[in-house]
Amino acid sequence: MQERYLRNRIYISDEEQKIIKDCPIILGGSGIGSVIAECALRLGFENITIIDGDKVELSNLNRQNYTEEDIASEKVESINARLKAINKEANIEVYNSFITETNVEKFIKGHAIAINALDFTTDIPLQFDKVCQENNIPVIHPYNLGWGGLVTVIAPDGMSLSAIAKPNEKFNEVNMVEYMSTYMRFWGNPQDWIDEIIEKYKSEKENLPPPQLSIASWKVAAMCTHILFDIATGRAVKKFPEFYLSTILNS
Repeated sequence: MQERYLRNRIYISDEEQKIIKDCPIILGGSGIGSVIAECALRLGFENITIIDGDKVELSNLNRQNYTEEDIASEKVESINARLKAINKEANIEVYNSFITETNVEKFIKGHAIAINALDFTTDIPLQFDKVCQENNIPVIHPYNLGWGGLVTVIAPDGMSLSAIAKPNEKFNEVNMVEYMSTYMRFWGNPQDWIDEIIEKYKSEKENLPPPQLSIASWKVAAMCTHILFDIATGRAVKKFPEFYLSTILNS
C-alpha cells in the first residue's frame, strides 16, 4: 500500500484501495457535497467530478467546506483548489454549471456512483435520480439533520423518492425527513427531536431554507463515504425505502 494510504491498512486491502482509486464518482452540488468530496478523497477515491453553479456565501461557512477567503468565488473552483491541495495527483473535474434536464445525462455518463447533493428548489434532484437510474448508476442522497445525518440510496432497479411525494405538493428534503421520522416511530424508535425541529421550521414566518449544522455535514460525509466504499467494492447496502440514520440524540 502506498504511503499516502498506509494508515488505511487492515481496514482496507490493497486491492480495495485500487478499486476505489479507479472508481469514478460524481457529486451534483458542492454544498454538503464539498465535505463529502474531501472525505471520499482522503479515503482514496481519486476520480471525482463535481458540478455546481453557485458561489460561496457567508451563510455557507457554518457547515460547508469553505473559508472566508472563498466568499463570492465559484464553489467548484474553491473546492477544486482544496482537493488538489490534499492530493495533486487526483483526477478532480469540476464544472461551474447548474444541472438541468438538458445537461444531466451528459454529466453523469461514465460515472459508477452518484451523490445527489442538489437543492430541492426545483424538480432537478428527482430528474437527476431518474437519469442515473436509466444509466444504471446508484445515487446516494445525504441529508443534514443538524445533530444527525440521514442517507438513502436510490438503486438503479429500485424505488424513487417520488414514491413518498405528497399529492399536489412539490417534493423537497423535508418530505424525506418526515418519512424517516414516521418510519422510526412505527418501529418503536421515535425521534421526537426531529419532529420538533420540523414543526419549528414549518412555523417560521420567513421563507427560509432548512436549518443545518456542521456536525451533520461531517457525519453525513462519513456515512456517504462508507456507502461509496461498500458500493464500489461490491458490498450490500440499504436501498430506499430503507435508509441510514446516525444521530448523537436518542429522542
